[in-house]
Amino acid sequence: MSEFQEIFPRGGENTAFARYFVGKSYLNMLSTEQVPIGNVTFEPGCRNNWHIHRAARGGGQILLVTAGRGWYQEWGKPARALRAGDVVKIPANVKHWHGAARDSWFAHLAVEVPGEETANEWLEPVSDADYSQLD
Repeated sequence: MSEFQEIFPRGGENTAFARYFVGKSYLNMLSTEQVPIGNVTFEPGCRNNWHIHRAARGGGQILLVTAGRGWYQEWGKPARALRAGDVVKIPANVKHWHGAARDSWFAHLAVEVPGEETANEWLEPVSDADYSQLD
């Protein structure tokens, strides 16, 4: 973990959303007004379930990777490796997941894009078989 240097304070264990993650994650809400921004930290091998940021208009999410190595994948597309400095723009209504590489901690800022009639729809976990194929 010596190469993993977080630039924002790590939050407490993300127990409120633990049922939507494989492994442990940590959440520090940096902003809950205007635009919600959470610093999310994943232990090695931790990933969230497939999910969709629903919105009638606007919405979606932006990930700003701040530390470690991780993955992002949209349904039906190959997984994309992520490192500090990467930006992922996730449109509303797109099924996706993100999380740490097997051998690395991972942190990103999750920016919730304002929209109308927004809601998160949590779906099935990323299968161990699919995840284990990622390098």
